[in-house]
Amino acid sequence: MKLMFLGDIVGKAGRDVVVAEVPRLREQLGLDFVVANGENAAHGFGISPKICEDLFDAGVDVITGGNHSWDRPEILSYIDEEPRLLRPANFPSGTPGKGVSLFDSRDGKHRVLVINVMCRLFMELLDNPFDALEKALPEGDPAAAGFDCVLVDMHGEATSEKYGIGHFCDGRASLVVGTHTHVPTGDAHILEHGTGYQTDAGMCGDYDSVIGMQKEGSLDRFLNRLPKPRMQPAEGEATLCGTVIETDPKTGLAKRVQPIRIGGKLSPTWPG
Repeated sequence: MKLMFLGDIVGKAGRDVVVAEVPRLREQLGLDFVVANGENAAHGFGISPKICEDLFDAGVDVITGGNHSWDRPEILSYIDEEPRLLRPANFPSGTPGKGVSLFDSRDGKHRVLVINVMCRLFMELLDNPFDALEKALPEGDPAAAGFDCVLVDMHGEATSEKYGIGHFCDGRASLVVGTHTHVPTGDAHILEHGTGYQTDAGMCGDYDSVIGMQKEGSLDRFLNRLPKPRMQPAEGEATLCGTVIETDPKTGLAKRVQPIRIGGKLSPTWPG
């Protein structure tokens, strides 16, 4: 099967490019499933029920989260009602929503396990993501457990921790891909035991910015340490950034993993 994962959607610019491109990409690339990280979709901070519905209508099957999952208070009740919206699995017990869930593709032919975890280095100290992954991952390869694809969205800052998670999941997940830094890394490849990996998928947002936020306000924060108003998302033409994986039906592991970038400031990259 073929799955596309999209990095952090930042503000209206990010939402617009995702809504515009996903229907076309599903058809042109023959995508069976689409997952996107949406924790910055609502004006850069959190996500709203309306935005979730717009993304689902555009062809996104599952939305993952991160440290901004709770920035919009209305999401607290919505996440319990909408199984397609996930938050990191290593939030404490009793937190609303789920961090791990099994989904069917829209044509009913494929089963996809999606796991969302948040890293701990330079981040809020949640429960150990490795413990959460050990509980969620199959013991062997994905196909042996009845899955066509097992996707892990690791939301974190440190590349070392992300690589550690990648190797920890190797052979048990189809794709381990990072979010949070909003910068796409050039290391999409297949690990030793068959898991596709990329340290960060990048953001869906305006790259004439500071990680999606207006550059003037961001520079002012670096230059002057006085209290500042909340940063505002950049609103220029956005780049859609993500990762496309094709899995082996015999194992559910990666046959091919490649980045995708469309529009905006970054050099375009199209899965071959």
